[in-house]
Amino acid sequence: MKKLISSIFAASAVLAGTVAAQDKPTAPPFAPVTQDIQAPKPKSAYVQDQRGVIARNPFGLCWRTGYWTPADAVPGCDLPICVEPERLENGKCVAPPPPAAPAPEAPATPVPAPAPVPTSEKVSYNADAFFDFDKAVLKPEGKQALDDLAAKLGGINTEVVIAVGHTDSVGTDAYNDKLSVRRAESVKAYLLSKGVESNRVYTEGKGERQPIADNKTAEGRAKNRRVEIEVVGTRNK
Repeated sequence: MKKLISSIFAASAVLAGTVAAQDKPTAPPFAPVTQDIQAPKPKSAYVQDQRGVIARNPFGLCWRTGYWTPADAVPGCDLPICVEPERLENGKCVAPPPPAAPAPEAPATPVPAPAPVPTSEKVSYNADAFFDFDKAVLKPEGKQALDDLAAKLGGINTEVVIAVGHTDSVGTDAYNDKLSVRRAESVKAYLLSKGVESNRVYTEGKGERQPIADNKTAEGRAKNRRVEIEVVGTRNK
């Protein structure tokens, strides 16, 4: 009886082992070889050397690759090129502020024109052409000469006109002094009739005291009989 029971347990164990073996999955004939698969390197937007430093062109800008997009911009690589005097500020070319306008200059003080310098002109006339012998009445020739003088005075700001009469040595000193004064006064009266202001004209008689030639000859005495007229003034511009 014991042998029968042992045979039954033995048979049950063999059957259980067979069923367990059938439930286990069959292993594949070759085990798969596992390898580390690396993800593809990202495509760079810039050309880089072996150290990973971005290469730059002669203008100082970075070399881009065909994969570059504005989103890949790197500070210092894609900045605009500024032209002097512009400067790069915050990624933009900024021109310097215009120079401050100079302060308005004070108006120049006008330089006064130089004061005109008075000039003096002296004309000597032959008294014989102005007057008859021993007379103080102007002859037509004398009036014509004074007309020419009055015309010249129109271009001068007249300050003073001095008429001085002279005689030769014939006659007394007293007589010659009076004659020279009367002839000077005749000249003055005629100039006043031509519009010369009376307060500008002065007369004087020198008689025979200022000869310019020898009274011993007729030619010398004729030169001494004269009327000198001096005009002091400034010329009109």
